[in-house]
Amino acid sequence: MTMPNKVIKTVFLGATFVALIGVIRPAFTETKPAITPSVVPHASYLQPVPGLQAGQKQLFRDGEKAFNTLWIAIPEDVISNWWDLSRPGPGGSEWGLGPTFLAQSCVSCHVQAGRGRASDSGGGPVFHQSLRLSIPGVGPYGGPNPEPNYGTQIQSFDISQKENIKFGEAEVHVDWKSSIFTFPDGSTVELREPLIKLEKLGFGPLAPNVMTSLRNSQAIFGLGYLEAVSEDDILALSKLQKSLGLNGRPNYVRDDFNDKTTIGRFGWKANQPSLKQQLAAAFIGDIGTTSTIYPTQNCPPAQLDCLSAKTSGRAELREEFLEALTFWVSALDVPVSRDRDKPTVMRGEKLFESAKCSQCHVPELTTGKSSLLTQLSNKTIRPYTDLLLHDMGPGLADGRPDFKAGGRDWRTAPLWGIGLSKQVNGSTNFLHDGRARNLLEAVVWHGGEAAASRDLFAKLTAAERNDVIAFLNSL
Repeated sequence: MTMPNKVIKTVFLGATFVALIGVIRPAFTETKPAITPSVVPHASYLQPVPGLQAGQKQLFRDGEKAFNTLWIAIPEDVISNWWDLSRPGPGGSEWGLGPTFLAQSCVSCHVQAGRGRASDSGGGPVFHQSLRLSIPGVGPYGGPNPEPNYGTQIQSFDISQKENIKFGEAEVHVDWKSSIFTFPDGSTVELREPLIKLEKLGFGPLAPNVMTSLRNSQAIFGLGYLEAVSEDDILALSKLQKSLGLNGRPNYVRDDFNDKTTIGRFGWKANQPSLKQQLAAAFIGDIGTTSTIYPTQNCPPAQLDCLSAKTSGRAELREEFLEALTFWVSALDVPVSRDRDKPTVMRGEKLFESAKCSQCHVPELTTGKSSLLTQLSNKTIRPYTDLLLHDMGPGLADGRPDFKAGGRDWRTAPLWGIGLSKQVNGSTNFLHDGRARNLLEAVVWHGGEAAASRDLFAKLTAAERNDVIAFLNSL
């Protein structure tokens, strides 16, 4: 993308970060929603649900364009002299980046709508991960309590034009601590967990009681189906699990659009109630873009430059932009499963059931009525999730509460499409912080309520464990 020099001066990013922004799929072309030879491998997560009408197809294209759009800072002369910021910026960009931010576009972290890629070597700053912060106590409406000087997330970049000034609030670096898990048959697998190091803290040390949580970017397809699952069905699953000796339970979170408390279903701890709110929260939290629902910038009291940054005084996220992006994310279809007739996959599915993995990774759900897309209504789906929180044990704990989710709780991650992650954007990093480099490691990390299933899996023969992994890769 070519941008005028005047605009380039408002964007301050390292070369590596800019390179990540450039990883964008080719222009949208209509294809069948299932994975067929006409769909290039990296576009497997980017297909629309079947049956979109002409107007919906156009809105889908608009939403995909929004997903790839580059956000830029508003120059002072534009603030002073051009009061109509409702139009896109140069080259199709959008106004409203910063003052501090983590990314310049949605696609920067969700490449090809896939999950983030963690660094295998460690040591360097992270780009597809974010670092959440909070201190003990609760924030507004029962959510996390922000760290006084840095808020609820480290922002690695800013739009300052001062000479020789550090970018952003801090740099987040990750090293890996290794350990060995030994299966009952004597075979082993190396596991790793992240060691977080913050460098170039710009606003003093973190609070001594700060809680941190590294988060990997999640894949974003199929979410419209999950939003259409009724609350009654989610609560019924929770009741059923209690009869099985499990403690799957919903998170209850703040619905800012409707001014109420409701069930959360999106995010690693199910802390967002809807896709529209998830997106608006990501814009203010990751890109620094205000909206009608989140009109205030992320500027803790200690960050004077952030507080004094000139703004247009109006919502930067245009309503039509948010509506198109919400539609696009809602309308992303789920890739079809593969190789289900192979003996190893069929054996793996039976073993998955016998290890009771399906009690939480529930294979089949039914959607209710979707207010956004009738194509999502009353469908039988196979997401392999219950949308509930579970205690996953001390090994995966981040110690950081989030509404009703405790420090050891995580929402059951959907498994559909998981076997295509590598071909979509090269990522086989799983779990909330990307510590698992493959599905075997991800399974072995399960603890807490999932420890019994993990142990049943561990007692399988090596060939049987490979069958289970083959089944997961078929999804």
